[in-house]
Formats: sequence, C-alpha cells, structure tokens
Amino acid sequence: MSIALRQEYDERGYVIVRNAIDAELARETAEHVHWLAKRHPDTRPEHFHHDMLVTDPFMHRLVGDERLLDIVEQFLGPNIALFAAHYIAKPPKHGQEVLWHQDGSYWPLEPMEVATLWLAATASTRENGCMRVLPGTQNNRLLSRREMIDVPDGKNVLSSGIHPSQIDDSDVVDLELQPGDVSIHNPTIIHGSKPNTLDSWRIGLTLRYIPTSTWVKRETHASIFLRGEKDASVNNLYADRPSYDSAVHMPFRGMDAWIPA
Repeated sequence: MSIALRQEYDERGYVIVRNAIDAELARETAEHVHWLAKRHPDTRPEHFHHDMLVTDPFMHRLVGDERLLDIVEQFLGPNIALFAAHYIAKPPKHGQEVLWHQDGSYWPLEPMEVATLWLAATASTRENGCMRVLPGTQNNRLLSRREMIDVPDGKNVLSSGIHPSQIDDSDVVDLELQPGDVSIHNPTIIHGSKPNTLDSWRIGLTLRYIPTSTWVKRETHASIFLRGEKDASVNNLYADRPSYDSAVHMPFRGMDAWIPA
C-alpha cells in the first residue's frame, strides 16, 4: 500500500495518480464515447450512464484493468466491485457544467464506503471544464438530496446542486489531468465543474468502486464484481460477464477474451 497516497487523500479529500493507464487505452476510452454517441444520438454525452455501460464488454475490460484495481485496493481492500460508471463527456463549445455537490447525496449505498476514480480520456483543463474540488469539505456533513436545490434548466449535468449560499470557493482546486491520469475523491467532498466552451472534447469517466461488503440498496441495480470475494451477507446483484458481438459492440484491444469459445 502507498502510505503517501492514502495520507494525501485523507488530508485533502482527493489525490491524483498520473499515467494510471496507458495512452492507447485512454484513446480507446475516448473512442468509446464517440461510438456510443453514434448509437444514442438523442442522449447527451454527459449522460452516458451505468445502465448503458454495464453490459458492454469494453467497459468490463476497462473497469477491471489490474492497474486501476491496484489503485482501488489501497482504499477499499481486496474485495472489489464497481457500483456505477458514468461518462461525463463534454462536447466542444456547449459541454454542460456540473453544479457543486457531494456524490454521496445521490447514492443508495450502506455504508458509504466508496472510492471514485475520475479517469481522463482526453486532457481535462481549466479551459475545458475540468473537475474542481473544495479541499477540506470531505469533513463536512453529507447533505441529503432534500437539502439541495433543483435547477432543471437543462444546462447542467445533475439538474441539482448545493445552494450557492453554502459555498465558499476561495480555496478551489482545479484537477487538471492528462489522458490516462486519474483522480480519486471522497464521496463527501464538494466538487463540480464549469462548462466546456473550447472547440475540443473533454471526456472523463467516473468509476464508483465499492468493497463487496457495501450494500447497494436498489434491488434491480447490477454492479460489476471485479476482484477478491463476494460478501455472502450482502445481497447485491452482479452483472453477468458480457460476450463480445461485432454487430453490437465497439472493437477494442483484447476483445478476443470476450468472444465465446
């Protein structure tokens, strides 16, 4: 275990790991977004959610990459599942913002033991709407969904957020990442992002890993089991391993391992 990595996370509520995956896998991740956009033209790319990804063999290959799981194990231990994946891909010129929020306010998890990896498939910078965090707010109380305000204007990813009167962004930190980098952030830390107004994409993938001892309080929600052992005392639903079908799925490196014998 990297003591320094965990210490920085505990002190700041976030930490960055550079070059967590190779450039080619980051490129494939970005290509996956463009492939999904062609198949789902009526869905904004900031809203490519878990239900769209949980049966996709490329997503299973990506979230189960040993390099990512080795990072996750430092935070959650050896028994690992993925609760949810979500592309927040901001297209050029009109990529949506993400209002200030705490992730845990939205999640049906008990206990709230989770490590979120934010994976950069393209460069994520101040100019194109990178994630911004308020250090120290991981020590705040987790707000309930009822305590947040609804902003159903169609201009932001979540349609809700923390009331501006509760935000002091004087110490905000912009988490600028290059393709293949990941940031890990606490489910209670307050964070958000600005719109993308540049002429290039900003593609990120949020991966919400949990220990298999965490209960997903949504009976029909399928998680992805990835490493170690399942917890027999927790009644979580796990997705089956998908099979690659060239007529249905994007081709990717290693796809042969997903083709039925």
